[in-house]
Amino acid sequence: MKRRSFFSIVSASLAALGWSALPARAQVKKFEDGTDYLALGKLAPVEAPKGKVEVIEFFWYSCPHCNAFEPALDAWVKRLPKDIAFKRVPVAFDDSFIPQQRLFYTLEAMNKVDELHAKVFHAIHVERQNLRTQDTIVTWAEKQGLDKAKFVELFNSFSVSTKARKGTQLQDAYKVSGVPALAVAGRFYTDGQIAGNMEKALNVTDYLAAEVRKGH
Repeated sequence: MKRRSFFSIVSASLAALGWSALPARAQVKKFEDGTDYLALGKLAPVEAPKGKVEVIEFFWYSCPHCNAFEPALDAWVKRLPKDIAFKRVPVAFDDSFIPQQRLFYTLEAMNKVDELHAKVFHAIHVERQNLRTQDTIVTWAEKQGLDKAKFVELFNSFSVSTKARKGTQLQDAYKVSGVPALAVAGRFYTDGQIAGNMEKALNVTDYLAAEVRKGH
């Protein structure tokens, strides 16, 4: 979902997103800067340890495109080589995004992302729950069996606030213009608009990670 149009949730079909009609991913050509991805003029911060290639997915829980992309991304992540350090970063295009940023980082602090990340998408896009405020988020979290007091403590903690702020700074460093989007090694950025669709964006990410691995 584009930064400038996130308030208007579009009802485009999944076919319009493109990946469902494509064959299994295969690198069949050299992808080009400015056509398939963007090379950053200034390096973005990287947290991956030496010898690892950092790959980031920028997302927003309320974005329908992120929800539609999640199954393909999850399958891709499960097949990643061991030298890929993958992480998710929730965006905040304005202050109304912050509660969902904090939701993700609170789940991360409680080691519940693997268990509940997809359930957040389901709650919003299938069950139509309005998880936009702390109160509605806390109510949902409690229904998932999480300790309410602990969740609220972490949700409002300095550590979660710091991670949310750093996430926004990283989003700005990559000049994220819409979600879902993918970033590689502090150097490269792509999304569905640049690559053409998100399945191709995964191909581009594979290619860029291989280039970084080769020292290019």
